[in-house]
Amino acid sequence: MSELVFGLDTFGDVPEDDSGRPVSHAAAIRQVLDEAVLADEIGVDVIALGEHHRPEYSVSTPETVLAGIATRTSRIRLASGVTVLSSDDPVRVFQRFSTVDALSHGRAEVILGRGSFTESFPLFGYDLSDYDVLFEEKIELFARLLEEKPVTWSGTKRAPLTDADVFPKTESGRLSTWVGVGGSPQSVVRTAHYGFPLMLAIIGGSPERFAPYVELYRRAAAQFGTTAYPVGMHSPGFIADTDEEAREVFWPHYRVMRNRIGALRGWPPIRREEFDAEVAHGSLYIGSPETVARRMADAIRNLGVGRFDLIYTAGAQPVSARMRAVELYGTRVVPLVRDMLAG
Repeated sequence: MSELVFGLDTFGDVPEDDSGRPVSHAAAIRQVLDEAVLADEIGVDVIALGEHHRPEYSVSTPETVLAGIATRTSRIRLASGVTVLSSDDPVRVFQRFSTVDALSHGRAEVILGRGSFTESFPLFGYDLSDYDVLFEEKIELFARLLEEKPVTWSGTKRAPLTDADVFPKTESGRLSTWVGVGGSPQSVVRTAHYGFPLMLAIIGGSPERFAPYVELYRRAAAQFGTTAYPVGMHSPGFIADTDEEAREVFWPHYRVMRNRIGALRGWPPIRREEFDAEVAHGSLYIGSPETVARRMADAIRNLGVGRFDLIYTAGAQPVSARMRAVELYGTRVVPLVRDMLAG
């Protein structure tokens, strides 16, 4: 197996301080910065910041926060997770991430996605009825921009470009770009068509059910004549010194977040039994370092992926518990997973 990559993901969930009070959005952003610096120091490979436009999250412009992280770190890769390309402008996305790439000496990467939340569409003046065509046209343009040559392009949802040169250029000549997919076969095939690495968002149920998507990506890449890169996956989880502590710290805040989102989507309130079953057999990687490492190793082995990103925030878990989770992930979980898979 090629060298595995391990990352941490967050949407900048607004945490509580250790006295139980929610912190401000500004403090939450600074908290993400502190967690990224710690992750860099202890050897985590990637920090990925997702984009949201809701009150419980602090990160609405991942690349801005990544630029701040770039100036405080030296080796960790700086990714979005994801950039909602459908409601953004491909030219500006390229410019912002190539700027982060410059500040970080080549450590930036963008993970493009359609987004599972839709708040950004009305916020930026896009019609949800154009959901599919917006992404299809914009990913086509973004793929052209990655060549870092003058672009002539036209579509139906954006003004055309004629011999347009976009700056700044990257020093390497290529901005690292992935596509995040939540379970659509068409999205997997599109990713292979453009020759991008695939990041699977596996946030519920048995991870093994995504094995057909990994195989589809490889088959489609072979048919298109593009490269089938090692597939990545990202899933939520939380780490504490013991299984019981991890569950009890995570559960009450996760329940609030899950029910708030569920109310918008017509889901019934989550029961503790469902949560415990997901922790035991599904896609919540929660527990002690040994427990989380064992479940991560099983998922990596069963799916044959080359990268695992843990979404380490899901609700208002306290600041100190979040820092401890980052520390345990980098110092205990990642080495354990590597040893398990090497054995």
